[in-house]
Amino acid sequence: MKFSIVATLYQSAPHVEEFYQRAKRVAEKHAGDNYEIILVNDGSPDASLEIAANLSAKDKHLVVLDLSRNFGHHKAMMTGLAYATGDQVFLIDSDLEEEPEWLSKFQAVLTDEDCDVVYGVQAKRKGGFCEQFSGSLFYRLFRALTGIEQPDNIVTARLMSRRYVNALLLHKERELNIGGLWVITGFKQTPLEIKKHSTSPTTYSLGKKISHLVNAVTSFSSLPLVFTFYSGLIISTTAIAFISLLTLKYLIVSTIPSGYTSIVCSIWLFSGLIIFFIGIQGIYISKIFIEIKQRPYTIIRQVYSTKGINDDHQK
Repeated sequence: MKFSIVATLYQSAPHVEEFYQRAKRVAEKHAGDNYEIILVNDGSPDASLEIAANLSAKDKHLVVLDLSRNFGHHKAMMTGLAYATGDQVFLIDSDLEEEPEWLSKFQAVLTDEDCDVVYGVQAKRKGGFCEQFSGSLFYRLFRALTGIEQPDNIVTARLMSRRYVNALLLHKERELNIGGLWVITGFKQTPLEIKKHSTSPTTYSLGKKISHLVNAVTSFSSLPLVFTFYSGLIISTTAIAFISLLTLKYLIVSTIPSGYTSIVCSIWLFSGLIIFFIGIQGIYISKIFIEIKQRPYTIIRQVYSTKGINDDHQK
């Protein structure tokens, strides 16, 4: 049985060599000599590529995929999975916050539960209050707006069967959210509680988290569009009721209602709502625009391995 370990590199220079050594040991223990380690350099600005390329020149089991620029963590992971050939694939981050040695626990659960996926979840999200709160809010909003039951505090580390990976790769969207794809791909999936270490500060700022949430929701749900329809219906109904009330008041009391301030506030409010609703529709239209062009979601500039592969690839 061939076995694959897949990880991405971004500002990973301090950890690449140690990760490689530890991943190599667990892979040899798990599959003997029949394994591969695939590292995807996602346009890292540090020396991650140089270190990984030097390691690949000495080890036939290590393949380094150098992307032409930074495409994002999720797209880099999908690219690595597309190149993995193992009957089982262990996806993990290379920053050592997730331990390669977890593989033995994941394998034991995979065998005992007879499932296709074992994925890691944290009992408690790492980081301070803001990171924990924003993470909890993200998962709650994502589930509420999409109906997809993505678990709280899920991590990258997961052991997957070949048939699950093949099914996952059938998803071809360009604006992808891999967390949602993991869930909707289906198959029997089993969580495993782990404790994630903290070796480096998160690269996800508040702005990136908000952008990630918008992308995740609009990738899996049309609920925001439905929300705009019902909001417009409610606003129109209340407006008709208010107009009816003013008309009745004019007919009975014979006075013209006054209130310049309320008129200005109403115009301001409804103008903002109109722009907001148009913006929601614009997000969906932009996604259609991106998807219909069918551009590759990553471009590989070079492949480093002892086999001498040095080609451009697109995914």
